[in-house]
Amino acid sequence: MIQRIQTLYLLAVVILGIMLIWLPVVQFVSPEGADTFEEYTLNAICMGSDIGEPTDIILPGLWGLQLTTVLIPLLALVDIFLFKKRLLQARLNIFSTLLCLGYYGVLALYIWQITLTYNVEWHLLPFASVPLVCMILTIMATRWILKDEALVRAADRIR
Repeated sequence: MIQRIQTLYLLAVVILGIMLIWLPVVQFVSPEGADTFEEYTLNAICMGSDIGEPTDIILPGLWGLQLTTVLIPLLALVDIFLFKKRLLQARLNIFSTLLCLGYYGVLALYIWQITLTYNVEWHLLPFASVPLVCMILTIMATRWILKDEALVRAADRIR
């Protein structure tokens, strides 16, 4: 199981996905003409402030971002243990890839909602690229899974 290269790719997706739960992906700052300077960061759990006294703002309806953030590493972990069912593994990888794309859609929706509600400017942080890296690793794992399946079918044909 661990000697297969796709398992290492999926393990990297699990590790990056778990890190994504706590890493800030978007920074919100008050506009330049505002009276007070406020800075907030958004991660999958809540929107928090690091300036002055640390505060966490739990946004209503943040469950979509939390769900996609938790499902990405969870599907990759389940996918690792399905090494004997390669076609199911490939299908789960395709769903996981679509889920990584869905993460950006949900993130864009929350950015739009927070920008309208709190009248702030937003900036993407480098950690916002983690789902993209997970998506690329999942696609690479899918390629190797399908190569293994083709190899097994070729070996069956020879017998």
